[in-house]
Amino acid sequence: MTARTAHTAPRSKGRPRAFDRTGALRRALEVFWKRGYAPASVAELCAAMGIRPPSLYASFGNKASLFLEAVRFYERTYWEAPAVRFLAEPDIFRAVESFFREAAQILLSPDTPCGCMVVLAAVNISRNLSEEEREIMEAVRALRFATRDMFAERLRRAAAEGQLPADTDLSALAGALNTLLEGLSLQARDGLSPEALQAIAGHAVRLLPRP
Repeated sequence: MTARTAHTAPRSKGRPRAFDRTGALRRALEVFWKRGYAPASVAELCAAMGIRPPSLYASFGNKASLFLEAVRFYERTYWEAPAVRFLAEPDIFRAVESFFREAAQILLSPDTPCGCMVVLAAVNISRNLSEEEREIMEAVRALRFATRDMFAERLRRAAAEGQLPADTDLSALAGALNTLLEGLSLQARDGLSPEALQAIAGHAVRLLPRP
């Protein structure tokens, strides 16, 4: 750097604080869980995330995009690891029992929004859908189907290994497990006690037919 450029360079005002995207998503997730998608205003979301509306639009696009990113963040943060353990467990009965036991803990954990955000989003979106809401419903439906498909994948492997009877209706069984999981989410949102939720979750393994 020459003496001339040293004299003409503007004085530093300090490095701006980095945007904490993860923290912002956590706070947005909390607002959406408490308020629902439609009632949650951009002003509320910005206040919770500590940003101004232009920053929200610059970082996330719009409220719908923020909601979808928050839901995917929730899935990735709280459900990705249990899903990996479920698929990796060699014994299908232990896999189902452990997954649902862990699911009940997640759904009522004080550190997470109460009840699965994916299920609650599907329930809370209005029937008179705007274009924005239709986009959300399609994305939420895809996430719900992904969980059902996870169950189906693991059940097919168990049947191929002789852990389930050859005539098991695997599609129906996967749907039943997925329905129970979604029901647990609604029960958790309604305030069911941890003991009661665990008792219901314990019935998941009983849905599996013995070979």
